[in-house]
Amino acid sequence: MAAYPFLSDEWFLEVRRVFETRAVDVPADAQVRMNLLVTETPFDTDRQVHVVVADGVADFGLGHLETVDLTITADYDVARSLFLEGDVQLALQAMFEQRIKLQGDLTKLMAAQASGVGPGSAGLAEALTEITA
Repeated sequence: MAAYPFLSDEWFLEVRRVFETRAVDVPADAQVRMNLLVTETPFDTDRQVHVVVADGVADFGLGHLETVDLTITADYDVARSLFLEGDVQLALQAMFEQRIKLQGDLTKLMAAQASGVGPGSAGLAEALTEITA
């Protein structure tokens, strides 16, 4: 399987394929709309990303949504670790160091993680690691 840099355009195409082929089960009751601003990327600019999980379908894509439950701002290394490793200790340390900021309804994020489709969820992290260089 091909692997692509985290948050590259090609990576997003593979993420869509992962969800379309049901490589990650999306529970019907999982509901979250989230924007992610990733700073200090290897690309020429910050990356604006959205994640929507609703009604058994997940969508990761470029660009921010107007209406969201929460917004996460993190540098590239922290965002990559959160999505691919789900390291809670890293998240707490990053918050302490102000390398990650959370705004909005954190209970939605926790519920998404518990259902297996939030950033760092075991099933999602495993699927994303397979496609990430």
